[in-house]
Amino acid sequence: MTIKQIAVFMENKPGTMSKVTEALGNSGIDVRAASLADTQDFGILRMIVTDTEKAVKSLSDAGYVASVCDVFAAEVPDLPGAMTELMKKVASTGLNVEYMYAFVSPETKKAYIVLRIKDTENAEKALIDKGIKLIGETK
Repeated sequence: MTIKQIAVFMENKPGTMSKVTEALGNSGIDVRAASLADTQDFGILRMIVTDTEKAVKSLSDAGYVASVCDVFAAEVPDLPGAMTELMKKVASTGLNVEYMYAFVSPETKKAYIVLRIKDTENAEKALIDKGIKLIGETK
């Protein structure tokens, strides 16, 4: 079970993030998780949002290039060592994690770790077979 993630290529300059988030907010899109990786001149903003198709259209209308890919979101306890245990299980599958980011829900005392693994079809079965709890999209 995968989740759709949006990647936005954008200039690394003051005000760009506020313009991106404004375009999403004006369209009623809620950002659930985000990660920004930057270089000197550009950055890649990766996001999980409430409505992927609507977000891509809003970003496109605002002049941004956005792409969509599948990622996994694993649920672990919000405890020291939980990420290590998850990473050991992933490593034991032989799958390669291209990148990851995480967020915590204090209400549920759970952490959610977003993983980009290219071979999503084989990865899903391998992760579930290792007992990794994957979460899916909700509307």
